[in-house]
Amino acid sequence: MIILPAIDLLDGQVVRLREGKLADKTVYSDDPLGFAKRWEEEGGNCLHVVDLNAAFTGEPRNIEMVKRLVRALNIPVQVGGGIRSLEAATTFIKAGVARVVLGTGAVDSPILLESLVNRFGGEKIAVSVDARNGHVAVRGWTEVTSISVLDFIRMVEKLGVGTIIFTDIATDGTLIGPNFPVLDKILDSTHCNIISSGGVATLEHIKQLASMSRLYGLIIGRALFDGTIDLAEAVALANYQSDARGAV
Repeated sequence: MIILPAIDLLDGQVVRLREGKLADKTVYSDDPLGFAKRWEEEGGNCLHVVDLNAAFTGEPRNIEMVKRLVRALNIPVQVGGGIRSLEAATTFIKAGVARVVLGTGAVDSPILLESLVNRFGGEKIAVSVDARNGHVAVRGWTEVTSISVLDFIRMVEKLGVGTIIFTDIATDGTLIGPNFPVLDKILDSTHCNIISSGGVATLEHIKQLASMSRLYGLIIGRALFDGTIDLAEAVALANYQSDARGAV
């Protein structure tokens, strides 16, 4: 299981939102690049970047910072937030990101998603499945659709998407732990690479996630910034648990 430290960008600052609410944000830094380099040095496998401005408005606002991150780091960078057009996705991929992550864009336009897979390949495309009470949320989590999470994941897989990032909104930024029962159901329902996001606060959470069959990755945000998890320890534990799982 790989570990993806997360940097959420809002107005050029590194922030974290609680349950996706702009009114409940914590500002950590004006230096995203400094944090990114630190996460790389501590063993992060891939940097996960979210353009929160774009997530709420649909207009990418941090492309220059993303370009700086890609140039400065040796680990892959994946980017999400407000990618709702072929042009936006192409801009990021040309900037050198390893994967673009679609959320609202994938829900609104499966045709767009299919076009991106056909053009760039499924390994370059990820879909963020953000869930509230079993249904897919969109537009920065401000709207909840009638679409079932599991039905949506099955549709995304059929279109050839390689990676799904699952977030249970109720756990994001809360440090209460991931929604393990729902993750189990998702892993049983798809062959896509699944990355878990939200709620991780302790090494015990990481140990439990790393022991789950087929879980590809874990995004950690607030726990790193608050210091409740040491990234180097998290990476070492994930590697150990994954090795132990493979040996069984």
